[in-house]
Amino acid sequence: MGLVIEDEILQAARMTEEELRREIAILLFQREKLTLAQAARLAHLDRLQFQHLLASRRIPTHYGEEGLREDLETLSRIDPS
Repeated sequence: MGLVIEDEILQAARMTEEELRREIAILLFQREKLTLAQAARLAHLDRLQFQHLLASRRIPTHYGEEGLREDLETLSRIDPS
């Protein structure tokens, strides 16, 4: 499912599409609606870049069971050779 935001809204907010994506991702992460990995994907950033963005705003990263599960799944898919 895609979300369409009219250019008029972006202009009124004085934001680019990427800026808005990042703001939404940060908000949803802070409210614990998205995991770190999910929010990073929404923001079109890798996790490290998203963590740096959070750190630049002094937003703590919460790391729970879901984040650990995602990390373990990612590690299990990595080819060690």
